[in-house]
Amino acid sequence: MAGTVPAMSDLLCEELPDLRERLRVAVVTETYPPEINGVAMTAGRFVVGLQDRGHHVQLIRPRQRRDETGQFASGFSEVLAQGLPIPKYPHLRMGLPFKQALLRLWSQRRPDVVQLVTEGPLGYSALAAARQLKLPVVSDFHTLFQEYSRHYGIGWLQRPIAAYLRKFHNATHATLVPTPTLQAHLAERGYRNVRLVARGIDLERFHPDRRSNALRQSWGLGEQDLAVVFVSRIAPEKNLELLVRAFGALAEQALRARLVLVGDGPALRSMKTQHPEHVYAGMRTGLDLAAHYASGDLFLFPSITETYGNVVPEALASGLPVVAYDYAAPAQLVRPGENGFLARVGDARGLIGMAVRAVTDRARLQAMRSAARASVLHLGWERVIDQLLAVFNEVILAVDTEYRAKAPVPAEI
Repeated sequence: MAGTVPAMSDLLCEELPDLRERLRVAVVTETYPPEINGVAMTAGRFVVGLQDRGHHVQLIRPRQRRDETGQFASGFSEVLAQGLPIPKYPHLRMGLPFKQALLRLWSQRRPDVVQLVTEGPLGYSALAAARQLKLPVVSDFHTLFQEYSRHYGIGWLQRPIAAYLRKFHNATHATLVPTPTLQAHLAERGYRNVRLVARGIDLERFHPDRRSNALRQSWGLGEQDLAVVFVSRIAPEKNLELLVRAFGALAEQALRARLVLVGDGPALRSMKTQHPEHVYAGMRTGLDLAAHYASGDLFLFPSITETYGNVVPEALASGLPVVAYDYAAPAQLVRPGENGFLARVGDARGLIGMAVRAVTDRARLQAMRSAARASVLHLGWERVIDQLLAVFNEVILAVDTEYRAKAPVPAEI
């Protein structure tokens, strides 16, 4: 090793950073923009939010292109690790073990806190290095991987995956979750130190004013027709069969309607083959994605594998009522009859009924569109970064107090 692990006495000599002062935050993630998924988006917003507050962020992630080099700027540095493509998602990469490099890096310049966004090999390496160096560590819980396993023919791995995730997160000083429901769910399953940090929404980007008649016309719809939008990975765990069934039921209500699927994924080819009548818009980003949301009339989201579901507040901010199951982000944000409808989790017939109910009264649908945006105006990212920094400060203080308590009392002279 180029550096050495600091002795405990050296750690105790360091002053505890105050929340108002500049922190050195190491963010470790196996997905990051421009990759498109909820975890990457959230990690990116955290990094930008911390920088905007004057904190220094060291971003550690897999190299996304072979020729890519780390970026450096005021308040920001980037360390790139090796990675491998994820099966069925070749545009995403899984980081490889990186512990020794992180030990050298963090021994030379210690971060005040380490944030582990993902639990893959890179995240595990970072956890091992941080524990060896006695660093405060916060982890994010983003994905119910054990729930995904049954959709990919490896349901027998559910218990081992659940056990690994619990062990991983319990080895950190705090685990961040976006909803009280998930907080309670994890606590019931033996997770410790689970802290609530909400998810934010870019209220300027996602706005009803992005609505485009030209885009609707490209879908074969006029202004009075109905565009039902679904934005997500086109993947088995998103309950695509129920999506198609629910749309079919509501389309029978003498409506001129189209189902618009925005996204890419392993099930896209089969969906196009089996249901060529629908609109497949592919992967969209930025203002283009915002226009696809705002040009719809209803957001239909039957997934039951979300830890949150960032697409739900994005849809609401864009003026779309939401029909979904009563859990994760929909449970937090949808007020039935006001900005959407909710069905009991797993009740497919109930969800189909709610989708039909949402469109049978066009005046009520219009009123829900107007109420949708107002219901998420409190979700700006400023408040979320406040919550994140409060957890960082709490963890730093707790670790510092623990180390001081364990330190030997100097002998009297």
